[in-house]
Parts: sequence; C-alpha cells; structure tokens
Amino acid sequence: MPAPVNPPRTLYDKVWDDHVVRNAGRAVRRPDCTLATVDHNVPTSTRKNFSNVKSFIEEPDSRAQCVALEENVKEFGLTYFGMTDKRQGEFRALLTMRSFINSYLPGITCVCGDSHTSTHGAFGSLAFGIGTSEVEHKSKNMRITVDGELIEGVTSKDVVLHIIGVIGTAGGTGAVIEYAGSVIRGLSMEARMSICNMSIEAGARAGMIAPDEITFAYLRDRPLAPKGETWDRAVAYWKTLKSDPEAKFDIEVNIPASDIIPTVTWGTSPQDVAPITGSVPDPSTIEDPVKRASVTRSLTYMGLTPNTPMEEIKIDKVFIGSCTNSRIEDLRSAAKIVLAAGSEAKVAPGVLAMIVPGSGLIKKQAEAEGLDAVFKRAGFDWRERDAQCLSPGERCASTSNRNFEGRQGAGGRTHLVSPAMAAAAAITGKLTDVRKFFGATAEANIAAGPKLKLTSAFDFMDDPVLPSPDPVQTTAPSTGGTSLPSSEPLSSSVKFTIVKGIAAPMHIENVDTDMIIPKQFLKTLKRTGLSDALFYNFRFDPATGGKTDFVLNREPYTQAKILVCTGKNFGCGSSREHAPWSFFAEIFRSNSMQNGMLPVAVPQEDCLALAEDAEAGLELEVDLEKQEIRRPNGKPPVSFTTDPFRRHCLLNGLDDIGLTLQDVDEIESFEHRRSEVWPWLDGFGYKAGKIPVAAKKTAKKMDW
Repeated sequence: MPAPVNPPRTLYDKVWDDHVVRNAGRAVRRPDCTLATVDHNVPTSTRKNFSNVKSFIEEPDSRAQCVALEENVKEFGLTYFGMTDKRQGEFRALLTMRSFINSYLPGITCVCGDSHTSTHGAFGSLAFGIGTSEVEHKSKNMRITVDGELIEGVTSKDVVLHIIGVIGTAGGTGAVIEYAGSVIRGLSMEARMSICNMSIEAGARAGMIAPDEITFAYLRDRPLAPKGETWDRAVAYWKTLKSDPEAKFDIEVNIPASDIIPTVTWGTSPQDVAPITGSVPDPSTIEDPVKRASVTRSLTYMGLTPNTPMEEIKIDKVFIGSCTNSRIEDLRSAAKIVLAAGSEAKVAPGVLAMIVPGSGLIKKQAEAEGLDAVFKRAGFDWRERDAQCLSPGERCASTSNRNFEGRQGAGGRTHLVSPAMAAAAAITGKLTDVRKFFGATAEANIAAGPKLKLTSAFDFMDDPVLPSPDPVQTTAPSTGGTSLPSSEPLSSSVKFTIVKGIAAPMHIENVDTDMIIPKQFLKTLKRTGLSDALFYNFRFDPATGGKTDFVLNREPYTQAKILVCTGKNFGCGSSREHAPWSFFAEIFRSNSMQNGMLPVAVPQEDCLALAEDAEAGLELEVDLEKQEIRRPNGKPPVSFTTDPFRRHCLLNGLDDIGLTLQDVDEIESFEHRRSEVWPWLDGFGYKAGKIPVAAKKTAKKMDW
C-alpha cells in the first residue's frame, strides 16, 4: 500500500500540531523556560539613586505589583530582570533584541500576560497573550497577502494600519493571521515585529510570518541562538515552517501595495484610519444608525469636525515608543526626519515630544549612535520609560498601537502614526505627510548634519549569563510532581447555572477593554472593588469628575446584572483580566469564561429585541443549562449556543489548569520528545561565565 500523504497545512497548523499534548498551590513547571521582568509599572525617572523597589516606586498599586513580582521570582527560582538590570525594559523589545527566552526562535510557542506578545510571531513562532490561567482552543487560519511595491514614505506601521482599516478591528476575530506577499517578505525583522504586534488590533489571536533567510540572518550568532551542529538542525526545521502551497485558509485577504500611503487614525479605534492626504469622515453619509452613532461619538470625543483635512489637525504632544515602535530602526527612522528638517529644526512651539527606547539596551545603542543628541538638539524629551499621560482635550501623535478613549489619559486624544510621521508632526505641530521631508533639500540637510555612528546590536551583548533557576530543569520532569494532589478538587469557580436580573442596554460598536476598565485601574492585585471603575470614562466627566447620563448611572440600571450590547465587536482590545473582574466580558471569550462569566452572541434581530426589554427596565433570565435567554411577559425565549467544553466547565465550576494536569503523563511525554527534537529550547544559556557571543557584526550602512 502507498504511504499515507499528509494533508497540506498552514504555518499556524504546523506550529500548533508540533505542540499539541492533549486537547491552587502549583509550582512553576518549567523554570528554565520562564522569565520575569518589571514593565509598565516602572516610573520614567532616573534610577541613579535607586536602592529598592519599595522606596523608589511611589504609586502604591504599582509598588505592590513590583514587590509581589520580586517575592514570587525568589520563591520559585525564576530568572528576573529587575530595576537595576540594564536589560529591563518594554518586554517585547527586550526579548526580541536579546533572545533571553526563546520566544524569539521560529516554531516555538510563547505566552505572556499581554496581548501584544504576538510581536514574536514575526519569527514564525506562535506567540499570544493570555490571562493568568488561560488555556485556548485552536483558532481559524487567516492569510493577508500584501503584494507589489510600497511607495516612498510608507512603513510597516502604515501597512498594518491600512490592513486594519480594510478588515476592521473584528476582521481577524477567532483567527491567527499569517502575513504573506512580496511586501512582507521584503521587510526587516523589526518591521515584521511591528506588524505582528498589531494583529491584536484586528481582533486576531496572533500574527505570524514564515521564517526565511532574513529571519535566519537576524538570529545567527545571537547569544541564546543554537550554535554549531545544533544551529544547522534548527535551521533545517525552521525551513519547514511555511504554509504548504495547497493549504486552505478559512479567510483570505489580498491588498495591493499601491493602495497604501502614509496613514493616520482619526477616531477612537485602530480601524478609524485615513490616508494623511484624506479628511475626517462625515457621519451624515453613513446609513447604518449604530455605525453612524459610533462615528459621531468618536468625532465628539476627538474634538474633530467632519471633512477636516487630516493635515490641518494640530497636536499638543508626540510619543515615539511602545512595544510597537520602540526598536532601534524606529528611532533611526524618526531621527532621519529630524535631520532632514535641517540643523535649525526644533519641536514646534507648544508641543511636548517624547522619545522612549524599548529597553536599556536599545537606549544604549541609540546613544552610542548619537540618535539621542539629534533628538535633544531639536527639543525632544529623551525618556527612560513610557510616559503617555494626556490631560483632557490634549491631542497626541503616537506610535503606540491603540487609540481607545482614555488610552493615554482620561479625555486624551490619540492619533496613531509611524515613527517618521510622529517626528514630522513634532516639527510642524500638526499631522503631516512625512513625504514633505524627502527630496534633494532633505538629503542635503542630512549630509550636512552630525555624522551618526552606525552600531550593531551585537556591540551591546556583553551581559553575564542569566542566573540559573534553582534547581535548573533542562529536560522534562520525570515524575508527575507538578500534578494536582489527589485531595485537591478540580473546581475553583462558582458554578454558573442561571442568572436573572435587570439588563442594561448599550448601543455602541467596538466597546474595547479600555472603555470597560481604564488603564489607571489596572495596577490593583485584587479582584474586588473594580465595579467602581467599570466604564469609568463613560460614567464620569473627565473634566469635572461629575456623573454623566450614561446608562449605568441611571435607575434601575445601577443594579443591572446583564448587559445587552447591540453594537458589533464588544470586548475588543487587550486581554486584560481586570475587565471581567469588573463584571463584564473581554476580548477573548475563554478569558471571560475562566472568570466564571458567560459571553453570549445572538443574531442582531434577537439582540435588538432583548435591548427593547432592557430599555423598558425589565428583567432577563439567562439559562446556561438550556442555552436560552428567557424574556418577560410571555415573549418567546432567545436560544444561543456556546462551546460545549466551556459550558461544561461553567456549569460545574471547573478549573482549566486542573483539568489539563489530569493529562500530566502526556505532557511529560511531549516535553521529553521536545528535548530530543528541539534541544536548543531547553534552558539554553544557563551556564557559568559570559553568554557566548560570536564575532561582532558590522553594518555596512545606516539602516533607515
């Protein structure tokens, strides 16, 4: 008989299949594959006089989180980049530069408590954000192909903003996006990271790009990349990580490169984009009433008038940084625009422009190249860490990934742009087409400016090796010591059966998690008290602090137990678990259910009918066992369906981690096989002395 033929698979399928095992007082299972670092709770002030976290961090909730982290890494023997470590920084920039964990290598899976972990998909890894206890089911396959030649001035940030504008923030819901096409293949690794990072803003679970020679060249001789024969084995495996020609995708999107020009957002969602040569949209031209209302609300919040040319919008602040655009190429790109503006160029009067390198290492490299001097000479503020706070009404051109209401401060207005566009805006004081800084005059200004010293990241890879976890676990454990004790129940949640109560109506599209729970409330370690923060920017006027007429401020909805949202894409945005802790759902359905909540999607007609009941102040009853929503006054119930496994867990109050550890023998079998097939992933780098570094690479020209 002929040998069976394997069906064609996508890149995502291949990485997923290679990691499938089977689909409370617990120890960290793999200390050698776990790394911790402080990130968003770190102040921007200098650390020259730093002595300890307790005295350095003034904000109580931030201090509590950092202290708790330090206590945990000591207890579990984990590798830790603390406040005095130069490698500490924005963790996605940190990991991709150093490969301190192998999230950076093709073909592996990497999870972290932040949705933009998807950045590492640029290397052909399956990387995604999780909640503290999340287990996810397999996603759909989606491919976005961008072919052709990009016009001058268009960067990866423009490409991904254009993509999100085309497919919407719900376009990738339930899917892992693979980016393909000649444009993607021609991008540098750092540009690929920016695109994969923003996959989350398209609603996707993750973004991936097949590894190729550009990937291998970037990884070769990195401190924790495999060496010698192991490198050859690794590359041979990585070359298989591409979608088979006949592989089928659930969703295919094709975008011509010629359609993309420098792009900027105008509203409060990453899908609210326009070419810089375009104008603010006019809600009166939109037929759909919910969409028209959403655009109107966005323009009111943003303080914009319909049909205003984008280049006439003045700004108050500029922010260049974030996990999307804080790498060395991003800083070089912005510096080029500053140099192109001439030796007398300054940040526009009344504008505060901030530059924040992604990590201490990137900051050192930028300073060695002289980039900091270029920015400082022009009046930019060279910062240690993210400092994105806006006052109500302030407008910012930002290289970050989200422009939600209140994202940079209550009442703050954010326009997403590329680093080059942000630098141009800083110089002109308004949103500006970066292409105005190109041409013969610009090139002459650059030539006449300071001579920058091009460096290689390899020049800064002289750190000592990581401290070894105690004990070092370089192979899979041989016993089931990490499984649940037989006396520990698998249930850790309250059983969900029937919920009955007042339902609050909401007629808004794209209700993101920043709307549900603003970022200023994310530093708490407790699940209690967050009901006061729920929809805070809706319920309270950012200027006066007084209560608004928002539905949850009105009776009887102050006692609501159910929310009926008629707009599409509720819960978009980050994976933050604080959102369900404040009693409502969030972007990832499984995270909601992990917190004992039931998100239900019903047809629009049924949703509008339920909203009518809610508008009348009537009670609804949600029955998970019968999978129906019972309406008052004898009206017919609305049926719904949900994932059978999740339904079973909710009905029985089961904990997913406990359920998973019932399969500990199969998990151990997988880990043993992983050590044999991919030995470069097991605790690599935990050796005495210095991390081995090959001969330094010297770049031939400045990579703008």
